[in-house]
Amino acid sequence: MIRRFLEKLTAEQYQPEPADTAMAAAVLMTEIVRADYQIDESEKAAMTQALSTLIPDRDAEALVKEAFEEAGANNDLQHFTSAIHGQWSNEQKSDLLVALWRIAYADNQLDKYEEHMVRKIADLLYIPHSEFIRTKLIARDQ
Repeated sequence: MIRRFLEKLTAEQYQPEPADTAMAAAVLMTEIVRADYQIDESEKAAMTQALSTLIPDRDAEALVKEAFEEAGANNDLQHFTSAIHGQWSNEQKSDLLVALWRIAYADNQLDKYEEHMVRKIADLLYIPHSEFIRTKLIARDQ
C-alpha cells in the first residue's frame, strides 16, 4: 500500500501552463491604484507608462483594461506574485517594484494603504527589505 502511494507521488505530475506574467504584473499594479479606494487618472497613466516600459511587446492600454477586469474578479495576490517570482529575474522584480512605487507616488501623495500593498507584494515576491527601501527611494526621487 505504501509502495503504491509512493508510486503515485513520483509519477509524472501535472504541470500547469506558465502564467501570463504581463497580466500578473498589470494586476499587481491595479492593486496599487485601487489601494486608497480612489482610482486616480494620474495613477492609471503611470500604470500605462510602467507597463509600456516593463513589457514593451504588449499593448499597455489594453493590458490596463484587462487588468482592472481581472483584479475585480480575483483577489488572490499569491496567484499573480508566484507567476512573476517563478519566471522573472531579481532585476525584473526590482524594476516592477520601482514601477509600483511610481504608481503610488503618481498623485503626489503616498497613502498608507498604497505603501502597505507595495510591502505585501514585495514580501510575496521574496524581495528583501533593503531592496524594498532602495526601490522606494529611486521612485520617490524621480
